[in-house]
Amino acid sequence: MSRRRADSHGSLGPDDEVVPYSDDETDDELEPSIDEQPEGLPSVSQLSDLNWQVKANDRSFCKQPQFQKKFFLCFKRCKYAGNAIRTYKYNVITFLPLNLYEQFKRAANLYFLALLILQIIPEITTLPWYTTLVPLVLVLGITAIKDLVDDLVSVTCLLLCNFEIYFTLFQECRWMQIQVGDVVRLKKNDFIPADILLLSSSNPNSLCYVETAELDGETNLKFKMGLKVTHERLQEESQLQSFDGNHCEEPNNRLDKFTGNMLWGRERFPLDLDNMLLRGCKVRNTDECHGLVIYAGSDTKIMRNGGKTRFKRTKIDYLMNYMVYTIFVLLILVCAGLAIGHTYWYQDVGSRAWYLYDGLNQTASYRGFLSFWGYIIVLNTMVPISLYVSVEVIRLGQSKFINWDLQMYYSEKDTPAKARTTTLNEQLGQIEYIFSDKTGTLTQNIMAFKKCSIAGRVYEIPYIYIDFSSNIFAEKKFQFYDHHLISCIQSKKDKDVLEFFKLLSLCHTVMVEQREDDLVYQAASPDEGALVTAARNFGFVFLSRTQDTITISEMGTETTYEMLALLDFNSDRKRMSIILRFPDGKIRLYCKGADTVIYERLSPNSKYKDVTQEALDVFANETLRTLCLCYKDISRADFDAWSRKYKEASIAMRNREEALDEVYEQIEKDLLLIGATAIEDKLQDGVPETIAKLAKADIKIWVLTGDKKETAENIGFSCQLLTDDMQIYYGEDVKRRLRLRRLGKKPSPTSPQDSQPMNDHEKELRQQDFVDMACECGAVICCRVTPKQKANVVNLVKKYKKAITLSIGDGANDVNMIKTADIGVGISGQEGMQAVMSSDYAFAQFRYLQRLLLVHGRWSYIRMCKFLRYFFYKNFSFTLVHFWYSFFSGYSSQVAYEDWFITLYNVCYSSLPVLLVGLLDQDVNDKLSLMFPKLYLPGQQGTLFNYKNFFISLFHGIFTSLIIFFIPYGAFLQTMGQDGEAPSDYQSFAVVTASSLIITVNLQISLDTSYWTFVNCFAVLGSMAIYFGIMFDIHSAGIHVIFPSAFKFTGVASNALRQPYLWLTIILTVGISLLPVICIQFLCKTIWPSVGDEVRQRSTLARKKPTFQRGARSRRSAYAFSHSRGYADLISTGRSIRQKPRARRDAPESIKEAPQAENI
Repeated sequence: MSRRRADSHGSLGPDDEVVPYSDDETDDELEPSIDEQPEGLPSVSQLSDLNWQVKANDRSFCKQPQFQKKFFLCFKRCKYAGNAIRTYKYNVITFLPLNLYEQFKRAANLYFLALLILQIIPEITTLPWYTTLVPLVLVLGITAIKDLVDDLVSVTCLLLCNFEIYFTLFQECRWMQIQVGDVVRLKKNDFIPADILLLSSSNPNSLCYVETAELDGETNLKFKMGLKVTHERLQEESQLQSFDGNHCEEPNNRLDKFTGNMLWGRERFPLDLDNMLLRGCKVRNTDECHGLVIYAGSDTKIMRNGGKTRFKRTKIDYLMNYMVYTIFVLLILVCAGLAIGHTYWYQDVGSRAWYLYDGLNQTASYRGFLSFWGYIIVLNTMVPISLYVSVEVIRLGQSKFINWDLQMYYSEKDTPAKARTTTLNEQLGQIEYIFSDKTGTLTQNIMAFKKCSIAGRVYEIPYIYIDFSSNIFAEKKFQFYDHHLISCIQSKKDKDVLEFFKLLSLCHTVMVEQREDDLVYQAASPDEGALVTAARNFGFVFLSRTQDTITISEMGTETTYEMLALLDFNSDRKRMSIILRFPDGKIRLYCKGADTVIYERLSPNSKYKDVTQEALDVFANETLRTLCLCYKDISRADFDAWSRKYKEASIAMRNREEALDEVYEQIEKDLLLIGATAIEDKLQDGVPETIAKLAKADIKIWVLTGDKKETAENIGFSCQLLTDDMQIYYGEDVKRRLRLRRLGKKPSPTSPQDSQPMNDHEKELRQQDFVDMACECGAVICCRVTPKQKANVVNLVKKYKKAITLSIGDGANDVNMIKTADIGVGISGQEGMQAVMSSDYAFAQFRYLQRLLLVHGRWSYIRMCKFLRYFFYKNFSFTLVHFWYSFFSGYSSQVAYEDWFITLYNVCYSSLPVLLVGLLDQDVNDKLSLMFPKLYLPGQQGTLFNYKNFFISLFHGIFTSLIIFFIPYGAFLQTMGQDGEAPSDYQSFAVVTASSLIITVNLQISLDTSYWTFVNCFAVLGSMAIYFGIMFDIHSAGIHVIFPSAFKFTGVASNALRQPYLWLTIILTVGISLLPVICIQFLCKTIWPSVGDEVRQRSTLARKKPTFQRGARSRRSAYAFSHSRGYADLISTGRSIRQKPRARRDAPESIKEAPQAENI
């Protein structure tokens, strides 16, 4: 097909990849004291509405009555939290009651507790209390130990934390004793104990470096800076004592924002996040600093972010819960039916049998009522108590396998794969949609300055490599190939070129650090770092910055500029600007941003617009990332007028960012275009192959990026997400097709306003139309999207398609998307660790995604489905024997097994084999899983575990229980032992039935096991051995003497199992139970093979080596089995190797030598 190039003017925003992360969802979590912004800019009078006031060096200030709040009924306490932290759940006193309370909130545990209470009632119970108590205590105990271990880790860390010693202005105190209003002294490598306003530091300009790894996972240092006024006036402790206080916003969980004002005397100074040291960070490269505690303890931002993580559950979790409810309903119906049966039986038979008279004189209806509760107890194992614990054990093991997978280990950065959750593994095998970021996810996010357009001229590659050794500040790894550009700079004749690189060296937020003889830049994004590095190599070197100055070296000449204002980058502005006063007094604004926002703000007199736009389109088609550069000279009067508005907006307490954006708009207009930059970001290794395999697995991949349409489209082609045989629809095409869809549903709009959705219902219809149309496409690329829009796209697909989604990204701007999807995957790349810390799974390269889904995800899904099907089956087979027995016991709630067998069945006799299947089983190996992506389809379709499979397990269990009961029953009707005794008693029948059940269910799991190991064999044989060993022990006379009331089957096992015909009965029962299963499996694999069966058969055939046929004429056999001698003699004697050796006369015709020419 012919690839059309999209029109970049229709793009809706700039490159979102360099936008700092802002979690829009947390806006709703701010305290309600911050009201809506009134019309116009906020005024200083708004300060009176602020409730969070801090007075330095005065602890009593926070305890005043106006700062009290209700916490229980009429009781009040100070709203300022102390600094002691308590994140652990339990203490010595509360552990047992609180943990039991939490566990009994689960319906299954509460159900078994109710059963235990029923078993205490003598009129109801037919089973001893320990048959329910032992499994319940085991389940509760395992969970309690797990919770206790997790909590002990928190307790240990908090004890070390709360008792760590710090220094306030006046005294030494522990971490937990610090209060709001204290002035704290911090030293190098100290952890910051609270959210603190930086006042001064030992570094020039009160600069303080902090490591935020505990906060956002990023290891690169960030800088914080005190206000200029505090730096100048608060260096000595005597000065710190006179410091007053400030007003600021209420505590909230916004890690990326802080709004406040410092009041000192009659002056007000704006405060923002750059002035704050947040709890959890660590002081680095700063000998000493002082700060004022603003938020302490639970009010700090890091603590406010605790506990807000969304709880994700898998589709199988929901199915499993519904099936447990279904089992409970079936249990009620069965028990009700048996209770009715007992009522009628007692009326017709029981009341007339003198040997059944118990002297209670109860009516038949009342006895039926008691029988109902008795059967609730007897049949309680239909509701599996150990199901949830077993599932958690399996998921934990599957998570460890992901962590231990060396094929997902990235050696270059020593980064293994990490399963950060243990609850979503099987969902990895059901993914239908993948939403991927582009930069840093599909690409390497290692930026290289490749091309630029300056004053309408493009400077690019095709010449000889330039030697930058003459520049002492040049970076060794930097490469550029256009000699004309470097000559223009060195000649200093082209003012536009000089202005271009001067802008790059001045308009940024990069921090510089001197390490030995080298300058090390700390940039907020790889893009910004690449641009400043490029300017550095071309002779415009960024050297240092303070609060109000920035110093660069211009072709060897050091120049300092006064920084009047810094208009920072955000996801709404999509640009950044800086206003500088030059040494000669001139005021100039430099601006850089995406072409869509820059072109809207250019002066009508600006040059080079058309040629630069052509260059931008060419750059984008080459998958390069672009930014436009421009400037504007400002008169002193205009700047003074604007500065007053800027200062008023900067101290506003309500909606400060919106107020500042409005002021920024007033100055960022009538700009003059200089040129544009083009940065290369290469694809990661293995991305095209990974996308191709995932597409074959019928997984739809959407790319959500902030890049231009051209860049995103070309990346789509290079990573094979888009192919030449695809018809591509762009933004306007999509809108037109959506309008055509709506025309079929309602009349055409008569005005532009009519085209807008009139109500929420119409809006939902349009959203659904968009999703339906997008999902019909083979691939979707969304360009110019913000972090919030990324999350919205994911949410739309989840809402209207009910599909299981996965989001993958590497940057802070992907956190929203990662949290919204059913499964979030973080890539530990160049943009820090915020995406990883918010993710469910993490690794270093996009190519590992295919192994995570097609191998671990598919295996986890198959294992969990097989486990659940078998778990339900074995419980039905075990429990329903009581149902058949009730027809021969007058529906009297009697049990068919021994009490201890009921107690230990799910704990010891049948648990280990199915657990190992859930952990180790695999239908095909990992290589075949990757070779045949179609194996992934059953997980997407949910065919391996659904209500159909559940009822198949139910009917299979009914069939097995029927065989296990009636064949021994028939065998025991008229029998005689070898010693003349008739073993047709209830206890012998219970032993034979239980033995048949144990052998059957353990052999059944053997038939369902696809991947055999020594551990599986040991588990199956060991479970049966444990059963017989325990049975003979509890049937022995010795234990009966010690506990006569608990062990009543004395000698039954040894007596019954020495009869050969009872062993024959067991073998017959097991054979008839398993024979239909074997036949059905054979027919399914032969006549209706699954994709997995076909792959296994193909791999088996491929492993068979062809046998060698002696008479076959082939070039390989002629050489390998030739009887002629080699060329060693010819070489050593110097004779001609052209002479043909004679054929051996005794050689058979079929293996005579081929001519030497053929051999050669």
